[in-house]
Amino acid sequence: MSMSPKPGAVLFAKDMHRIARFYEKVLGLAVAHVGSDIVVLESAQSQLIVHAIPERIAASITISEPPRIREASSLKLVFPVASIDHARDEARAAGGGLKPKSREFEARGFRACDGHDPEGNVFQVRIAASS
Repeated sequence: MSMSPKPGAVLFAKDMHRIARFYEKVLGLAVAHVGSDIVVLESAQSQLIVHAIPERIAASITISEPPRIREASSLKLVFPVASIDHARDEARAAGGGLKPKSREFEARGFRACDGHDPEGNVFQVRIAASS
């Protein structure tokens, strides 16, 4: 029996394990694989692959505390969650954050909120608008 690969995204991280734990908690993803330079997180529908930035490059990267939010990035990852409020609490506890409830918005049948991970990568969480 052959299984089709799941769609997903690869996120490069200075601290691979911290970033993987962040998305595991905030998004409720399961750890599917851990290697020396990769952590694969997944849901029933997709995967998030957290890949370590090579040490020779990572050594030149400084992550501030709190992180500098990279809103000018050309990519924003979008994830479904069961609860934006729960995701906000988990993000804060894990070193990132979601914008306040007043900054949530609705569009095309979903409610959404932008946030950032501990390295400043911007992402968005969504629920069905009626949730």
